[in-house]
Amino acid sequence: QEELVESGGGLVQAGDSLQPHCVASGRRFITAAMGWFRQAPGKEREFVGCINWNGGTTVLSDSVKGRFTISRDNAKNTAYLQMNSLKPEDAAVYYCAARTSTNYFNVATKPEDFGSWGHGTQVTVSS
Repeated sequence: QEELVESGGGLVQAGDSLQPHCVASGRRFITAAMGWFRQAPGKEREFVGCINWNGGTTVLSDSVKGRFTISRDNAKNTAYLQMNSLKPEDAAVYYCAARTSTNYFNVATKPEDFGSWGHGTQVTVSS
């Protein structure tokens, strides 16, 4: 089982940037697709983006496309979420997740496709 630890959230102003990252322990990281989700108070957990095992394929939700990018460094067991031009509606707890079952190396967008989750990092955006 992967252990995932997110950090890099914080309080910023609208228009600023942040780069949360997620460090994984466990040997399966380098073959697992990694996803980012977010959850704001009173809302459902929302897909943000996913990167496949070698970084060759990424998928982003329409709400962040053009502003966020996902990358990974398998040598450091780390996945990154670069967030630019942040908006107040981006405020949420951001979670990283690893795929652990069928087709674990390919991208996915549903929470049920991910078997390991971090505890989240808070992102707050003031207007």
